[in-house]
Amino acid sequence: MQGIDAGNTAFILMCTALVCMMTPALALFYGGLVKRRDTVSIMIQNFVCIGVVGLIWVFGGFSLVFGPSMMGGLIGDIRPYFGMYHIGIEPHPTYGPTIPFIMVFAYQMMFAIITPALMTGAFVGRIKFGAYLFFIALWTILVYLPVAHWVWGGGFLAKLGVVDFAGGIAIHTAAGFSALATARFLGKRRTLPNDPETEPASLPLVALGAGLLWFGWFGFNAGGAYAADALAAYAFTNTMLAGSIAMLVWMFWEWRETGQTSFSGVLVGAVAGLATITPASGYVEPSAALIIGAAGATACYFAKYIQSWLKIDDTLEVWRAHGVGGMTGALLIGVLASSNINKVAASSHQLGVQALAVVIVAVYSWVLTTLVLKALDLTGTLRVPQNIPEAGLDHAWNMTKKIAD
Repeated sequence: MQGIDAGNTAFILMCTALVCMMTPALALFYGGLVKRRDTVSIMIQNFVCIGVVGLIWVFGGFSLVFGPSMMGGLIGDIRPYFGMYHIGIEPHPTYGPTIPFIMVFAYQMMFAIITPALMTGAFVGRIKFGAYLFFIALWTILVYLPVAHWVWGGGFLAKLGVVDFAGGIAIHTAAGFSALATARFLGKRRTLPNDPETEPASLPLVALGAGLLWFGWFGFNAGGAYAADALAAYAFTNTMLAGSIAMLVWMFWEWRETGQTSFSGVLVGAVAGLATITPASGYVEPSAALIIGAAGATACYFAKYIQSWLKIDDTLEVWRAHGVGGMTGALLIGVLASSNINKVAASSHQLGVQALAVVIVAVYSWVLTTLVLKALDLTGTLRVPQNIPEAGLDHAWNMTKKIAD
C-alpha cells in the first residue's frame, strides 16, 4: 500500500468541491428553464438531495457500492463501512491508493447526490414534495446503489469488462431512463388555454447554472483518475473539447431545422456533450473527444423525435440530454478507446459489453423506478392535485403551512 500523496489529496479535495457545486448549479439550470411558477419548487427538490442522499451514503450507501461483492456481484456488503466504520485516512489499495480513503467516500458521495437530482427536470409540477422525498430515498437505495456497484464496485458488469470513467452508465443512463419512466407514470402536465407564462423563467439563471455545471464537470471527470496525473489531464481536456463541439453541433442542427438558434439550445447542447464524454473521458484521445461530443449532440438533438413518438412529457428533456448522452458515450468507448490513455482499447468485444451494460442498466432503472412509483401511488400521496399545476407548485406551497400537502 502506497502512502498518502499530498498533491493527489489536494487534487481530489478540489474535485470533490467542484462536484458538490454541481447540485446547486443544476438547481439554477433547471430553475431558469422551467416556468416562473415552478422555479422554487424544482430548486428545493435539487437541494434536498444533498441531505437525503448524504445520510443514505453514510448509513450503508457507500458500503453497498464499494463493499465486497455479494450475491454474484449484484450488491456490496453493507457491513464493512456502515456508519463510516473503517473509513479513515489510510488509503485503500484499490480505490485511491495515494489519497485518504475518506476522500474516496466524500468524492463518491457527491456523485450519489447529483444523480437523483438530475431526474427532477423530467416531472416538473407533478409530484408532491413529501412523496418526492420517499421517492429519491427509495430510488437511491434500489437503483443507484446496485448499479454503481455493478460498474464501479467490482460487481458483475465490472467483471465482464464494462468500463465507465465518470458515470455515463451508472449516473446518466440510470437517471435518464428513470426520469423517462417517472414522466410516463405521472402523465402529462396540465396546460392552460391562455397560459401567460410561455417562456423559461430566466435565461440568465440558465446560463449561470450551465456555466457552473461545466466548471464543476472538470472535477466530475478529471477526479475519476484519483490522482493529479496524465490521466486526469486527458479527462480534463476531453471534457472541455466535447462540451465545446457539442454546443456548436447542437446550434447547427437547430439552425438548420428552424432557421435560427436559441440561447437555451446552445446551453443544453453543451450539457449534452458533457454528459456524452463523461463515461469515455478517461479512455480516449482528445481527437476522439471531439467526435464523441459531436455524436452526442447529434444523438441527443434528434432523440426528440423518439420522445415525441413515445408521447412522454419529459419537461426539460432529461432523457435526451442525460439518458441518450450517457448511453452514446458509453457505447463509443468500444469504438474509440485508446490503450495509450488507459488500459482499455476499442474492440468489438468492448463494444459488446458496453452495449450489454447500457441495456441492462436502462431496463433495470425503468422497471425499478416504475415499481417504486406504483408503491408510492398506492398511498394516494404521490401526485399533485389536478388544480394545483395551473398556478404552479410555488404558489401552492406558499399557500400551505405543510410543504408536503
